[in-house]
Amino acid sequence: MSADFAVQRAMMIEGQLRTRDVNYVPLLEAMRDIPREAFVPGPRKSLAYMDEDLAIRLADGGRPARFLMEPAQFARLVQLARVKSSDLVLDVGCATGYSAAVLSRMASFVVALECDPDLAETASATLAQLDCLNVTVVTGDLEKGHPDEGPYDVVMLGGAVDYVPDALLQQLAEGGRLVAVIGEGNAARAHLFIKENGFVSSRPDFNAAVKRLPGFREEAGFVF
Repeated sequence: MSADFAVQRAMMIEGQLRTRDVNYVPLLEAMRDIPREAFVPGPRKSLAYMDEDLAIRLADGGRPARFLMEPAQFARLVQLARVKSSDLVLDVGCATGYSAAVLSRMASFVVALECDPDLAETASATLAQLDCLNVTVVTGDLEKGHPDEGPYDVVMLGGAVDYVPDALLQQLAEGGRLVAVIGEGNAARAHLFIKENGFVSSRPDFNAAVKRLPGFREEAGFVF
């Protein structure tokens, strides 16, 4: 592991996370431990710790571009979910697996859902190399979640969406939390959904302009 990357990781913690009020100790320790550069394709590794969303695959052949979420926004979203060591987590749109790796250091077990088989294969290999043994990577439609392993204590959506499908909310355990960025650009906000007494409530939290996840688009209604 490059000493230069270790320095950049420490700078990310102090300069990007703590300055944005990320102070949840298990999260800071996890992000200090996980080498973000391991989840970035070779030519772009030097950009792994930049403070903006990082393209890990450009759009091609009908496949959308995919991104690692900006470190501070990712950390704030995870902090909002208050992941505990006993939690079962569903990571929706894990891409190359960075989010799943961080969550694996905080939770009991992580189901990492990815819609692109190539990215899922990359995630599995990288997670295995880093001994993230409490993660399983599965492929499927992100909007449908992965009910076979649920219900989940935490569901995290790894990019911006227009809406949160009922199928994902139905996979929350009692007391479960779902975090998602809803909306586009500077108007987007992180939301926390909580299931209590069988009902799910939600509230907006912080502004969060992040790149989109594939799918999750609301159809435009008919307008006279």
